[in-house]
Parts: sequence; structure tokens; C-alpha cells
Amino acid sequence: MTFDAEWAALRAESTQQVDMRLNGVPPEPSGPSSADLAVNQDNLGAIGHEAYELRTRVSKEGDHARPSTFEAAIALTNGNFESGSGLLKVHDRWNMHLKTLLDACSQISNHLNYTKSAHAKDDVQIGGDLISVSKLNEYLK
Repeated sequence: MTFDAEWAALRAESTQQVDMRLNGVPPEPSGPSSADLAVNQDNLGAIGHEAYELRTRVSKEGDHARPSTFEAAIALTNGNFESGSGLLKVHDRWNMHLKTLLDACSQISNHLNYTKSAHAKDDVQIGGDLISVSKLNEYLK
């Protein structure tokens, strides 16, 4: 086999391999294939917004009874009632759980905003990479 013939065969083979990778995967025997990862920017934004709204509401409404509960716990403790220390424990535990819930809502909102931004950047980079590969395909033909 001459160099030119071998080179032509390798170019044809590489073109088929690249095209197959770019065009997708073969359908599964049970039916058409579906993507493993599908991200809808609108859904991410809506969920992130709801998490932010929930955090805002919980921050305001979840802290509503804290000052009066603390005052009652101190008054009961100063009046030598044992229930004062118990009420203070309830107050502290509620505060701890409220902060945990607020942190979780913040993390969800921030993570989805980051994910939305990261996917947009990835889409741009992948698009650029595919353009350069398609240019290579033109040269290989």
C-alpha cells in the first residue's frame, strides 16, 4: 500500500469516528435515546428564585417569636422556675435549626445561580470547540 493510499484510508476512518462522536450515540434497543443531563436555564432560575424567596420569608417569619421567647425564658429563670432553662434550650435549638434552614436555602439559591452561569460558559466553550473540529473535518475530506 502506498503512502497516499494509506493516508486516504486513515483520513476516511478518522472522519467517520469524529462524525459518530459529534452526532450522538446510537439509540437504545427499547426506543430513542435521551440525554443523561438536561439543564433548562429557566427551571434553574425559577428554583433558585423560589429558594431565595423562601429564605427571605423564613428569615422574617421564623424569627418572629424569638425575642419574646428569650424574654420569657429569662423571666422564668429569674423567678426560680425550672421551666426557664427548658424554654431557653427550646429558644436556642429553634435558633440553631432556623439558621441551618436559612443556610440551606442560601446554598440552594447560590448553587443554582452558579450552575446556570457555569453551564452558559460551558455551552460557549463547547460551541467554540465544535467549530474548530468542524474545520478539521473540512480539511480531512
